[in-house]
Amino acid sequence: MNKNLKHILILCIALIAVNVISNMFYKRFDLTTDKRYTLSASALDIIKDVNSPIVIDVFLEGEDFPSEFRRLQNETKQLLEEFTATNKNIVFNFINPLEDESTRERNMQQLTQRGLTPMQLSVQESGKSSQAVIFPWALASYNGQTVTIPLVKNKIGATQQELVTNSVQHLEYAFADGFSKLTKPKRRKIAILKGNQQLEDKYIADFVKKLGAYYYIAPFTLDSVASNPQNTLKAINAFDLIISAKPTEAFTEAEKLVLDQYTMNGGKSLWLVDAVAMEKDSLYNATGTNYAISRDLNLTDFFFKYGVRINPYMVSTLYSAPITLAMGQGSQSQFQHLKWPYSPLAGSSSNHPIVNNLNLVRFDFANQIDTLKNSIKKTILLETAPLTKLEGTPREVSLELVTKEQDPKAFNKGNQTLAVLLEGEFNSVYSNRVKPFKLTQDKTISQPTKMIVIADGDVIKNDMAQNKPLELGFDRWTGQTYGNKEFLLNAVNYLLDDNGLINIRTKEIAIAFLNQQKITDQKTKWQLINILLPLLLLGVFGFVFNYLRKKRYAS
Repeated sequence: MNKNLKHILILCIALIAVNVISNMFYKRFDLTTDKRYTLSASALDIIKDVNSPIVIDVFLEGEDFPSEFRRLQNETKQLLEEFTATNKNIVFNFINPLEDESTRERNMQQLTQRGLTPMQLSVQESGKSSQAVIFPWALASYNGQTVTIPLVKNKIGATQQELVTNSVQHLEYAFADGFSKLTKPKRRKIAILKGNQQLEDKYIADFVKKLGAYYYIAPFTLDSVASNPQNTLKAINAFDLIISAKPTEAFTEAEKLVLDQYTMNGGKSLWLVDAVAMEKDSLYNATGTNYAISRDLNLTDFFFKYGVRINPYMVSTLYSAPITLAMGQGSQSQFQHLKWPYSPLAGSSSNHPIVNNLNLVRFDFANQIDTLKNSIKKTILLETAPLTKLEGTPREVSLELVTKEQDPKAFNKGNQTLAVLLEGEFNSVYSNRVKPFKLTQDKTISQPTKMIVIADGDVIKNDMAQNKPLELGFDRWTGQTYGNKEFLLNAVNYLLDDNGLINIRTKEIAIAFLNQQKITDQKTKWQLINILLPLLLLGVFGFVFNYLRKKRYAS
């Protein structure tokens, strides 16, 4: 008896010791092939110094979710558990805002007012089809600040399974981005160039507001170049990035020299340039026509020296965003979405972090970009679908085009480049040339730097409704949201070396889904197999066991 008590006591002590040691040396193991539950170094760096609670309310909760979105729900929960395991100050709750019928409408209204728009889903399970409403959002709060975190990443033409796959791949970036906004102070400064008839503030308001969550933003005019170019150069060098959004007035040589020397000093720049003067709004007149003409911004030699050329051709393609027009007379007229080849939808097959897992980007009257051979590294970020043609200027553009059948054989120019990233040590445009003013320090080769050139200024332009800016990339007529804002934000992040966040987007995660059609067709078969087969095996085992037992003891 004493011996048994001794063994039990030793066992209890051993169990206590194992528990104490396991608590001291806590470790989680990620056995997935794609390491989806292993947080990236960038995400860990964002949360490592968080010393007060970040409270996350996740609204991805409900009983009637489609199976695909239950998968997104589980992946979100497991990812947040990883964040919590790394830093105990990260606390999360899953909330169903639609659970209580008495407060359902009020909750929906309050969440929508905060910008958390609901999503309607088609649920097809057990051979039946139904509709479900979910709020695929989270709210993260820290030291009195709150940010919204989107959990679904839309992509044009994606099925619900593809939507969930894209969203799961985007989850770590979405949460890391939200935590970064809450915990990291702004450091970088961005100048929005003025003075060359760039887009009015109201047309870039949505993107500037988005940038303001990450960086300091200020307008910068080049008008003072004429009177004091040296001071202008000194002032612009204080900024980490300049953005020129659709200039329509030619740059002077003095302005170009300031911009060139800004690049030589390591400054980053984002150029959204139209080489053709043509606006969609100019077609809404009595005749429905207007003329597209080339636009000379005096930047040809500027970009040529750096390794790109924007050609004054309009890119026309069969794979494009529609134009919405009122068709019919008087009260009988109806809005229709019609094919419009001058609004190319551009994408990329590259896994570069700027464009990886990116929705299609909408352009309007885009131009063609050629890349030239020099020492600068060039990465094509966005290009059209293969069915394209190039239209020179001057050219009449008419809305009647929507009524004509397009011949696919005429669209034979292949993929056309619309956005290019340039990286390296740039040679000065004014090397071995007469300069418009004298410099105290004349640099002919830049520090390693970056530049992005986009052959369309409308990529950054948001629409207006009731004199208020709409979300960049949102088409109020079709309800479609394109990838313009995400693309430009990624571009700015990359140019400003915020690669920690943006590199999370290159993480590839493979999600396996069950085939719902097979589940419906073979449901009865597998139910019978799962219920009857174990009983049958148990019966066979019992029969054999009894037979062998009788045979053994009978002898």
